[in-house]
Amino acid sequence: MKSMTERSSVVRGPWFVVWAATGLASLIVALGMTPVAGAAANLATDHGPRTTDALKPNVIFITIDTLRADHLGCYGYKQIQTPSIDALARAGVRFTQAYTPVPITLPAHTTIFTGSYPVATGMHDFSGNKLAANIPTLATVLRDHGYTTAAFIGAAVLDARFGLNQGFDTYDAPFDFSRLDESSLDLMERRGDVVMNAALKWLAGAAGSSSTPPGAARPPFFLWVHLYDPHYPYTPPEPYASRYRAHPYDGEIAFADSQVARLVAYLKQHGLYDASLIVLSADHGEGLGEHGEKTHGFFVYNSTLHVPLILKLPPSAEGAAAGPAGPAGRVVTAEVSLADVMPTVLQTLKLPIPPSVQGRSLLSQALGRTAGGASVLYSETYLPLLHFGWSPLRGFQSRGEKYIDAPRPELYDTHADPRESKNLYPSRRSLGHEMHDRLYSSVRRFTPASGNATIGREGAKEATDPALLERLRSLGYVAISSGAYTEASGKPLADPKDRIQVYELVSEAMSDGQHGRYQQSLSKLRQAGKTEPASFAIRYLAALDEYHLKDFARAASSFKSALELDPKSSLALYYLGLTQLEGGDQDGAMASFEHSLEIDPTNFVAAFDLGAAYLKRNRIDDAVREFERAVRINPSYARAYEALGEVYLYQKRNDDAIRSLERAVQLAPGSSKAHYNLGRAYQAAGRVADAEREFGAAKSP
Repeated sequence: MKSMTERSSVVRGPWFVVWAATGLASLIVALGMTPVAGAAANLATDHGPRTTDALKPNVIFITIDTLRADHLGCYGYKQIQTPSIDALARAGVRFTQAYTPVPITLPAHTTIFTGSYPVATGMHDFSGNKLAANIPTLATVLRDHGYTTAAFIGAAVLDARFGLNQGFDTYDAPFDFSRLDESSLDLMERRGDVVMNAALKWLAGAAGSSSTPPGAARPPFFLWVHLYDPHYPYTPPEPYASRYRAHPYDGEIAFADSQVARLVAYLKQHGLYDASLIVLSADHGEGLGEHGEKTHGFFVYNSTLHVPLILKLPPSAEGAAAGPAGPAGRVVTAEVSLADVMPTVLQTLKLPIPPSVQGRSLLSQALGRTAGGASVLYSETYLPLLHFGWSPLRGFQSRGEKYIDAPRPELYDTHADPRESKNLYPSRRSLGHEMHDRLYSSVRRFTPASGNATIGREGAKEATDPALLERLRSLGYVAISSGAYTEASGKPLADPKDRIQVYELVSEAMSDGQHGRYQQSLSKLRQAGKTEPASFAIRYLAALDEYHLKDFARAASSFKSALELDPKSSLALYYLGLTQLEGGDQDGAMASFEHSLEIDPTNFVAAFDLGAAYLKRNRIDDAVREFERAVRINPSYARAYEALGEVYLYQKRNDDAIRSLERAVQLAPGSSKAHYNLGRAYQAAGRVADAEREFGAAKSP
């Protein structure tokens, strides 16, 4: 049963949606089994001394994940009630044609907060991505100019380890990646009211008087609230579930709107609303079945690229119209990009815009002045290539003309055909070629010079970042022209349009697996495998199902088969090790864990399991070494501290045992075993009262 405050055993999206949007490693994030370092709150980064010449307006940033612009009342949708967002639009400036460059959560948010396109930041996907520390973010700039900064995150896909925590004094993303069983799925996302509770609690301290001496000016604050609720599956709480029973996606949006209302009400009640800069946007939209895409990330149609963008300017904005809240009710119909948001915020605050920023400020348009140039509407998805071996997609849009570079190119008139249902490319090839050239001119313009490398066939160039190039090489792909790839054998890659049914079939299989329907999942994966017999993803997921079905012999064979396609998959090696352990092959398991750690040294769970395997072989020193490695990688991994404490007790290293077990109890206060062993350690040290307390805690329910 779901609690009143959090949804238990729910990850936003079926397994495959999570995996496809985040990379294969993040599938296991969703399962609570991820062998990577856990999240940490309050991850402030020192970006040098803070300086400010004058008190600046507060900045409140709200991103609502997976929110289509055309599903809001203020954008003309009649089947929903979103009074809070609609009111914000009436009080500010609404952009009717705002677009994300990538329909995936992490890279889209990276664009918002760096003002740069994925080809510049290298953030194309989830797996294998971390924002470089030398790329300025909105938070780092504001922090350096005297702002107190805080973020409250609704989903693990924006965990601190991906790098967007840079510049935040507080980065509240309390997701536990150290759990192994599926009951921890509810910890991978937080419902909007839980996120807002945390944000308002922080706001009460940051904007209150408790930490500010009487008469002293409070520093301005930058608050980012991320609401994940409209992400699949759509399960809004009451009364929205009943009110929107036929349209649960809309129910999730209406619930998110209610959380926006709470934030706006707080700001108004405490005199913070009028003078603040408020930004509301989405990271991407949702397919909702258009073009066969139920969710997002696979295609670059405007169903997933078109997003809402609303700015409520402070009266201090240069030339703002009269009135306490600046220009109100203005509508801007020009096409703009999410890359434009950061420079707009900085110009509004009269702060310098870093030279790395590639978007343009929209302040002149927001104030009703001249447009000041055109935004670049570049779009991309590498999901089909990186996770299935199908062609990537790149797009370019300008003044209603939309080009998608694919094995079968597409061209649309989005003014006459907003659903992009009629491909004009066959009849308008000349315009298609012109748009192709404009697309790759933009790619070359925004790609760092070091990324314009020659790879693949002689003379072929692909302008992209070096990390992605290396990743594609490792997967066996070569560029034959800008944007076009083949397998190393020269075999052309499939057009994603021809594989959407397979994609959705695997998506359904992963949803089945998430809910414990492993046999049904396996059946669908085998069906998908008939179309894609050499798919690492399908083989790997089938092996996971076989593992859960306890068919360990077949699972081991399937993991080995998957590794033939991708020998460097640390996760496949890790799960092969688990499978080998279950099958009684301890030597094979230890070899698999060791190999997994060689490929991915952050796999703290593999280090723990390797230590446990050593312990079974009575290799005590080796076991201690691996348990210690696990806690070095993830200092919040309670199981490893507990194991270390037990081994230290065995070795009669009482002081070490006490330290480790105290940490285990601190991290996992509900662990009876940790309390009991800590009691033993205290008893051995002669601390009788402490021992009795821990023994009592071990017996408590």
